[in-house]
Parts: sequence; structure tokens; C-alpha cells
Amino acid sequence: MGRIRQGRNLTLHALLLALCAAGPLDAAAPSIAPEPPSRPVVDSPELAKLGAYPVGVRTLNLVEHDAVDLAAPHKDRHLAVDLWYPAKPVPGAKPETYRASLQSEPSASTPPPVSFAIPGLAVRNAPSAPGRYPLVVVSHGRSNATIALSWLTENLASKGYVVAAIRHEDLPRTDPTEAPEMLLRRPLDIAFVTRTLQESLDREGLINPQLTALIGYSMGGYGVLTAAGAGLDKQSAAAKIVPGALLDPYTSGGAQQDAIRVRNLKAVVAIAPWGGSVAMWGTAGMSGISAPLFLIAGDHDHSVDYGTGARNILETATGSRRYLLTFLGAGHALGFGPAPAEMRHKVWDVSWFEDPVWRKERLIGISLHMITAFLDRFVKGDESRAAYLDVTVPESSTGRWPAPAGTPFDALSPGPPAATLWKGFQRDYAENLELLQRAPAAGTPP
Repeated sequence: MGRIRQGRNLTLHALLLALCAAGPLDAAAPSIAPEPPSRPVVDSPELAKLGAYPVGVRTLNLVEHDAVDLAAPHKDRHLAVDLWYPAKPVPGAKPETYRASLQSEPSASTPPPVSFAIPGLAVRNAPSAPGRYPLVVVSHGRSNATIALSWLTENLASKGYVVAAIRHEDLPRTDPTEAPEMLLRRPLDIAFVTRTLQESLDREGLINPQLTALIGYSMGGYGVLTAAGAGLDKQSAAAKIVPGALLDPYTSGGAQQDAIRVRNLKAVVAIAPWGGSVAMWGTAGMSGISAPLFLIAGDHDHSVDYGTGARNILETATGSRRYLLTFLGAGHALGFGPAPAEMRHKVWDVSWFEDPVWRKERLIGISLHMITAFLDRFVKGDESRAAYLDVTVPESSTGRWPAPAGTPFDALSPGPPAATLWKGFQRDYAENLELLQRAPAAGTPP
């Protein structure tokens, strides 16, 4: 049994009396409605909480004319983009319920995708709140859906960011051109959408285009790292599978290298990024990133290798100030929120969302805390957030806080100099994490 906390040592006799007074248990009683995953649970660290803004959501349809594509090298490419933004209150409005589907476990019978719903707190087409906000462009993972990242997109919008999540419309995994198409199109999609929104949302008066950030999960991590300046190596095994040398102009030194670069970039977040195990950027490509970089990974990731992936990126992105937050024991499913009810019947379905070790609500609360600190510091210029990132002990479990007597159990660590327990975490709730950081190499331009 765990320790007995003061005020909570209810006796068995008192507990039985309370149960009897409550009446018989009703097996048919309705279950509690699920909360939007963007609203963090009670044991989340300090900066995970929602911001001051109501949230609106709308969907944009963008067209890249004469786009490069495997099927037809010059055709129009249509991309839907889900846009979350700070909004004005809309009294009585019904929050959005997001709906999407994900591919089922492959089999001879090719089962249909599994549909699911996620509750939101955003109001569709709500009027935007006055002001110009930073732009954050989000790229999902292979065969993913943007709404699976609503835990992040809604939460950031409530904090004064405009968040645009691209629906990349990946081909089915059974399609032999799926992987080459993703390698070619992912960074191109990110660069095109970012350029387009920097212009259109600036004209609308919604964003400050000089304050732009990128966030990518898994294959989206490959995309945002490349769009941030990591040079692709056309000799890598993965690059060679793109037919017709279509990727070559965009690789390091290529004639179209600038076409996959995002301008006015202030920060990059890559969650479980793909590409390291196949040396997608060669030995020196990562040095092309100059924007501050925050990596999030699990050291037991069986989909993308941790050592050649996030851990190696930390060491080789020498032109950037970078951080690596590692969930010790965690796997690959770091980008999704908690599994909806429809996705809890098969291991394949639940594994899109849930980690085998970490409780998902806890995992995303920590991620929200750290991503907020990082973006606030490097995009909004809030240097008070540095105390949440520049931890004095990289292994969270070694942090200490000699709190004065009478400190509430759920109090938040003040950080240094009073405590080495990571700032903003509750006592006993900063465990099995590692946060490493590296400064840019000497002589790197600011």
C-alpha cells in the first residue's frame, strides 16, 4: 500500500458507512463524458494548463499549383489545413467534436479504416480575438490524422498561438509509392503551407509572420527538420527510393534546396522524429538548422530508433540551441492524445494512441508544459521561461526540493536556487525523465 497522506486516512468502517449512505451501485449509470485532451489532468506540471483565450477552429483548403508529384510531376496539389486560433467568446456555442479514421491492421482481407471521435473545446468558425499571434505549423505522422494532435493544437491556441495542422493525405500503406511520396512531399507541403499562411493570415491581420514555429511528429518530424534547414543527403538509402531523381533538386546543394526551407523560423519541435536510422540528412545535414530545436522521444521507440534518431540529432544539429526530453521507457506513440473509446478494442488500434508504459494523460501534460516553455521563450521572447528549460539536473528523478513545513502536497517546485526539482513540477511527479541541452557550436551566427 502507498503512504497514508494527512487528512486522507479514511477508516474502513467510515468508508463502508459512506457507501451504504450512497445507496446501491447502479450498473446502468452513465459513464462520465470524456474531457477534451487539450485540458490537462490535475497532476500535469505548471505550464500545461490552458491559456486565457477561448479557441476557434476552421478548415482551409489550399492549392499548390504545378506541384512536384510522383504520379504526375506537374499537377495541382490540394491540401486541407485545420486552423486553431485565439477566439472571442461565443456564449452557448457547442464545442467541436472531431471525427476521423485510421488504417486498420493490415491483413489479407484489407479491413476498412476505424472511425473515432475526440471531444474538443474549440468552437467552429468562432470570430478571432483581436491581435496578431505567432504561427505554428504542425505536421502529423505517417497515415495519421490532424485531430489526433488536438491535445496540442487546442492547448497552444488557448495560449495565444495560431496553429495550422496539415492534412497530408498520405497514400495507403499498401500502396508501393507511399514511402517515396512521403519523402518527397512532406517537407514541400510544410514549406508551401507555411509560406501561404504567412502571407494570407498576415493580410487577414491574424498572425505576425515574423514569428513562425514548426512542430512535427514521426514522419512529420522528418518534414519539419528538413524544412528547418537540415540538408537531405541524396545518397541516403531512403532518398534513393524516390524515382526519377525527383528529390535531388531539394537535397544539399540542389538547385531547389530553398523550396523546402521555411523563412522567419524561430523554433522547431520534433516529436519522435523519423529519418535518423536511414541517415536521411547524412553526416552533416543537421548542422543546417539554426532555429532553436526541442526534441521529444522515448528511449524504447521501436518504430524510429532512439540512438540514431533523436539522440543523434541532439549531437549533430550543431548550428542550433537544442534540447532533448526523453521519456524513459516510452515508445513511439508520443504524438497522439488518449485513445478514444472506438480505438480500444484491438491492440493495433490502441497502439496508435497509447504507450505501453506511460499513462498518456501524464505524458501529454509533461509535453504541453515543456513545449509551452520552449515556444514562449524562443517565439514570444519570454525569457522567464528559461528557468523551466535550463534545468540544473538532467535526470528528473535526482531533483530535490527541501520545501518548508506546511507546503501543500500539490505545490509546484520553484526551481533553482531553492530546488533542483524541475521548475513547475509537483513533488513526486518528476520521475523517469531526462532533459539534455546543447549550445550552438562556437562561431555559429546568432
